[in-house]
Amino acid sequence: MLLQVQMFHQLGVCCNMKKKFSGFTLVELMIAMSIIAILSVVLSASFSKAQRDGRDRKRIDDLKAVQNAAEEMNLLSGTYPVTSAAYVAGVRWLAAGGQTVLESYPEDPKNDSSYVYSLSNISSTTYCVCALMENPKNEVSGPACDFTNPAGYFCIKNRQ
Repeated sequence: MLLQVQMFHQLGVCCNMKKKFSGFTLVELMIAMSIIAILSVVLSASFSKAQRDGRDRKRIDDLKAVQNAAEEMNLLSGTYPVTSAAYVAGVRWLAAGGQTVLESYPEDPKNDSSYVYSLSNISSTTYCVCALMENPKNEVSGPACDFTNPAGYFCIKNRQ
């Protein structure tokens, strides 16, 4: 009898023996896929925010470059840039004597809006450079400019 029970065990015939399957159940797979989906949503939201902040940082850096170029032009020529053609992306700014003060007027990183440059008076003694920000917390700016809707803009004025 003992020999017969051992034989049943070896063949897997015994009714108490459960067959072991390797692999995952449907519930385990669904839980794993849900966790991966939640993580991907969280990471994409963080990545999207980082991209917006990076583009805003680039806008601020571009405005500071324009400010530096305008100040240098004022030192070399005695006036700030006055023609609207100077504020088109890719245009080079030349001071008196043909010296380049800005290699290429910057273009918005997202290309959906342009930088706004305005002179405050006819004698061109003051100016304001502004860019529309994507993140509302980056709207902090110095003194307001002279154009109508400064909400959402970051602005830089002349230093003098």
